[in-house]
Amino acid sequence: MTFVVLSTGGTGGHIYPAVATAHELVRRGHTVTLLGQQGGMEQRIASEQHLAFFGVQAGKLARSGQGRADPRELLRAGRGVLEARRYLAGKRPAVVVGYGGFASLPGVLAAQSLGLATVLHEQNARLGLTQRLAAGRAKAVGTAYPVVAGLPPAKGVLVGMPVREERLERGAALAGLGLDAGRMTILVMGGSQGSLAMNNALPDILRATFPAGHSPYGPVQVLHATGPRWIEQTAPVVADLPWYHPVGYVDAVAAWSVADLAITRAGTGTLAEAAFHGVPDIMVPLPQSAENHQLFNARAVQATGAGQVVEQSVLSAQLGAAVLECLTEKSRRAMQAAALARSPAGAAGRLADLVLAHAGAQTV
Repeated sequence: MTFVVLSTGGTGGHIYPAVATAHELVRRGHTVTLLGQQGGMEQRIASEQHLAFFGVQAGKLARSGQGRADPRELLRAGRGVLEARRYLAGKRPAVVVGYGGFASLPGVLAAQSLGLATVLHEQNARLGLTQRLAAGRAKAVGTAYPVVAGLPPAKGVLVGMPVREERLERGAALAGLGLDAGRMTILVMGGSQGSLAMNNALPDILRATFPAGHSPYGPVQVLHATGPRWIEQTAPVVADLPWYHPVGYVDAVAAWSVADLAITRAGTGTLAEAAFHGVPDIMVPLPQSAENHQLFNARAVQATGAGQVVEQSVLSAQLGAAVLECLTEKSRRAMQAAALARSPAGAAGRLADLVLAHAGAQTV
């Protein structure tokens, strides 16, 4: 039995791949702890997933308009490294895995300072800032793309994007979510913390697109994950629509198991989940994503036939028509097949193999 620490946090795109890897390792009989920001969403998700968690301080490395990091955030990050170092020195895990994002950095840097083996997972096509800081001393970097800019090819190993490889029976999932089995279900998901822009725009667009909750192809219902901090703002807007169901947070496996069509951002994790569940996806890339990577992600998926891109600047003008087009039976069948052809099934297992291959290797 091997003890593995998964250092992650900040956003769902970093946390859920770690959760998928954790469940795979546990299934194989190993012991796992998630390490992340104390009080962050990773702590809540770890509890929900019945995974051990250790929290530390974590400072964001985002830079100001003058190009300088906030010294207060650097101080928090430094404290987090010391807290993580004390924990790891006592536990001596065989390997520490970093998933990118500011909340993963304390655990990875602490592990490397102690000479513990580290493995990274990079989900994007360009190596992120925190991963660049740790990649030099990492034993290997599992990647979601064949080529990752900024990463020496010899260090990268293509594993894919781990997702929870779990599907629920549709009827049971609908009942659990309080949804109607006789309606097509549209899932709206603006990322793990929600999207204010999508929350503001979509209720009015979908109200106009589906008078009385009906489309030309049958009755519909909307499951809209607003993000916990936006639910009180969004819920009153659709209170008069019995077919529109806003929730602050929804279990992703249940939501994807009932979705006939999704309207989402275009983070790699979201796109991987849509592919695994075979759900056609209308993608609204986050305009502020680093180097506009979400737009490139979305265009790549559109090129496979698994989804359509509707940019945020034209939501009101184009989204309604795109939804109606994607709901036709012919379109849904073609897009479902294209999505399943992109499925990342097995990625969690491949990353687990990579992690265990380097367990116990010492950092020089």
